[in-house]
Amino acid sequence: MRRLFGPLFISAGILHFAKPRMYEAIMPDWLPAHRELVYASGVAEIAAGAALMHPRTRKFGGQLSIATLVAVFPANLHMALNPERYPQVPGGRPALLARLPLQALLIAWARAASR
Repeated sequence: MRRLFGPLFISAGILHFAKPRMYEAIMPDWLPAHRELVYASGVAEIAAGAALMHPRTRKFGGQLSIATLVAVFPANLHMALNPERYPQVPGGRPALLARLPLQALLIAWARAASR
């Protein structure tokens, strides 16, 4: 499981460039420069995932992964608080609320992967 986090994070980062509108749609309205922030978070995810895959940079990769997960949490919270804006999400509000603790599990996984 530990070795899967890096490639998973890289894949997630690539999606920010392949489908930026999807990520822009979940950003809180109060954040500026949505497209730029989507790309920045994509770069952070790719860099963190790559860093996790090498022993010399693994600790930094874990820290960057955790920081990135914390930074994107407002988008998940925004979705949970505004489920009517995301009818395409299966399960509606309950599913969006369930995603919030998932961030903590991902942070724990990133921490474990960095050891």
